[in-house]
Amino acid sequence: MAFCNSCGATLAPGTQFCNKCGAKVTGTPVSSAISTAPGAPAPAGGGGSSALKVILIVFAVIVLIGVLGIATVSFVAYRVARHSHVTHDGDHVKVETPFGRVEASQDPDQAARDLGVEIYPGAEVQKNGASSATFGAVHTITANFESTDPLDKVCSFYKAKYPNAMAKTGDAHQCTIVSNVNQNMITINVEANGDGARFQITNVSKKASGSD
Repeated sequence: MAFCNSCGATLAPGTQFCNKCGAKVTGTPVSSAISTAPGAPAPAGGGGSSALKVILIVFAVIVLIGVLGIATVSFVAYRVARHSHVTHDGDHVKVETPFGRVEASQDPDQAARDLGVEIYPGAEVQKNGASSATFGAVHTITANFESTDPLDKVCSFYKAKYPNAMAKTGDAHQCTIVSNVNQNMITINVEANGDGARFQITNVSKKASGSD
């Protein structure tokens, strides 16, 4: 498309005089097309659009990965919930899952009997804080006790029971004994309780392969 150099009117190809102002068409009429001079840099084309496309693609991939992760977790949770079976018997709870059996009990007397640790003479098992849980081959038992005897006597009793303990720490207010006996991790925490002592015993054991 060509235009008049004088008035800018549109000219038909081959026109020698402008139909509007009558000026003679000389030289090259003004073209609406933008020409690129030799050696001049080409006009930028689509750079910003390409960068935006890359950003959108990356964002879409991140969103897709997140959705797939959520879907995987939801599917696993659904499978576990669908194939899990829970039974209650008083303080004893048993859960059968695709990954193994979980058993838990809050019966303090039963927990004290199952500890496999000698209880300080005269100590009374407490009704709160007791637990017994089994997951696969790992069995954890915890029970709390109180004694009218002072802290140092209770600590001395258990330090004598476990002379080769992995750790023995304590001060005037508490002591801790950690021992590994026959692959059982036994932890005893004793705290002063007025003139007496309060202590917690935890036994973490692992069944031998092939045992019931």
